[in-house]
Amino acid sequence: MKKQLKEISLHLDKDYLVFLENIKKKLKISQLRAASKVSTEIYKFYWGLGKEILEAQATKKWGSKLLDQLSKDLQMANPGMSGYSKRNLEYMRLLVMVYPNEDQFTQQPAAQLPWSQVQLLLDKFKGSPSHIAWYGKAALENGWSRSTLSTHIKTELYERQGIEATKVSNYQQLLPPPQSDLAHEMLKNPYNFDFLTVPKEAHERDIERELINHVRNFLLELGAGFAFVGTQIPLVVDDEECFLDILFYHLKLRCYVVIELKAKKFKPADLGQLSFYLTAVDEQLRHSQDNPTIGILLCESRSKIVAEYALKRINAPIGVSEYTLSKALPKELKSSLPTIEQLEAELNEDKEE
Repeated sequence: MKKQLKEISLHLDKDYLVFLENIKKKLKISQLRAASKVSTEIYKFYWGLGKEILEAQATKKWGSKLLDQLSKDLQMANPGMSGYSKRNLEYMRLLVMVYPNEDQFTQQPAAQLPWSQVQLLLDKFKGSPSHIAWYGKAALENGWSRSTLSTHIKTELYERQGIEATKVSNYQQLLPPPQSDLAHEMLKNPYNFDFLTVPKEAHERDIERELINHVRNFLLELGAGFAFVGTQIPLVVDDEECFLDILFYHLKLRCYVVIELKAKKFKPADLGQLSFYLTAVDEQLRHSQDNPTIGILLCESRSKIVAEYALKRINAPIGVSEYTLSKALPKELKSSLPTIEQLEAELNEDKEE
């Protein structure tokens, strides 16, 4: 009874309530920091446990039994707490094998990602810390989920966007910083459109139509910041009407982005048309607070040297990249498969019979 009275009186004590509220606030802040940064302390513990496992396996005679037994004992000692499965212990050991020094991992952006994403990176790039660092930074900056990160890894985003040698643009020569750096950084080569259902020999309008039908995948492939405005946007210049293939607005670059599709090999003359479109957008659509409109010319193939030569005398900010439709099937097999329209026609015939 006395204990109960003490507890009631304590809750009526103003100093205690202030003390309690202060603790609650600190706890909330700690939880928010842990949620946003995934607690560096946890990763330090994981790394330390992985190191101890490696050392024990090298010096003791426990062999393959160690992980099984350790997993069971840790889970028994911490009921309801996840993270100590045999699979997780294997990843902790792998973490140390990839990063022999704790700070090599805990001081990079990947250490702020959820453990499931770190596992994915370790799985795919255990032999390449540079890939882990690049994808970790990109995932953190763009807020990618695990499935989005997995998609970008499968489509080799690092090779297409991270390596400068594959890029061709005049953004850095014609745009002011930091827009020039952001524009050049977002450019990829090639753009991967293997989610489309068109054959390799498809016409430009067919590819354009399918891209819009799959606009969510298209936006994912383009990267963060693109907002879809429309397709075949009409602009009138001196009573002559022209149509933009696809128009976007980039939220980070604060400018319009015109994408021109060419279902053929790049030719220098293609730049003149796109340059004209950029001027028209700047004159008719661009707001006074917008940055200069930029263009991306997507072609079926291109010579890097020819594209660089052609861009030297072009005064409009343009990037030239290739696109790929599919790497999943050989050309011979893909061309022999029926189209969606053919399958639908066959189904309709069966219904009529």
